[in-house]
Amino acid sequence: MSVTFENLLYALDAVTGILTLTINRPTRRNALNAATITELSQAMEQALADAAVRGILLTGSGERAFVAGADIAELATLDGPGAAQAAARGQAVFRQFETSPKPVVAAVNGFALGGGCELAMACHLRVAAENAVFGQPEVNLGLLPGYGGTQRLVQLVGKGKALELLLTAEPLGAEEALRLGLVNHVVPAAELLEFSQNILLRILSKAPVAIGLTIACVNAYFDEGGAVGYAAEAAAFGTAFSTDDFREGTAAFLEKRPAVFLGK
Repeated sequence: MSVTFENLLYALDAVTGILTLTINRPTRRNALNAATITELSQAMEQALADAAVRGILLTGSGERAFVAGADIAELATLDGPGAAQAAARGQAVFRQFETSPKPVVAAVNGFALGGGCELAMACHLRVAAENAVFGQPEVNLGLLPGYGGTQRLVQLVGKGKALELLLTAEPLGAEEALRLGLVNHVVPAAELLEFSQNILLRILSKAPVAIGLTIACVNAYFDEGGAVGYAAEAAAFGTAFSTDDFREGTAAFLEKRPAVFLGK
């Protein structure tokens, strides 16, 4: 049974077997709220159950944002335990992308910040438009990444650089992201979807079972002990929500002013 989505566009090319999932909240720069995360989970369940879907292309609507982050206004309503649960839920949904036996390519068409960067990192490959910007700016809000960012960023760029990016909250342009290994390719925006589709077509010309097994084996390299890291991240995300710094950081963000952190 197919699901109707409010915040996603679900378009399957019956000829190629490529499913294009487009996060479609353009007035919010495709920010991830709880409803959108649920829809991403439902879309992946539907895609994995449909034999006609052979590969998945994930992108954002419009020209400015892939996903500009989590929905801060919604996050601000949570308490510590609720935030930890939300983080664990987001991690589980993003894990659906990471463990999919069908290849998933993120076509990053603009800002991929916070949860958007985390979602892109959960995909098997990332292709960035030249105007794409990546970053984990959570410490600006008195937070830390909660959807796997502290784990996957280390896997992709190494511990030292990951810590620098996480602790300074500095954004990365597409070319620097390519140099660091955060993305696989950078192309002009007008060529992004076609280039990403062509990568999927190259993969889909290979043996499907072997593709799925290869993905599982690569993931297995990082899985040993990984559950501890993801659990620690979700717990720390909840702890951060109990701090005055988080309340100040989110208030400053919503009021568009500099935050004044007191370290408590």
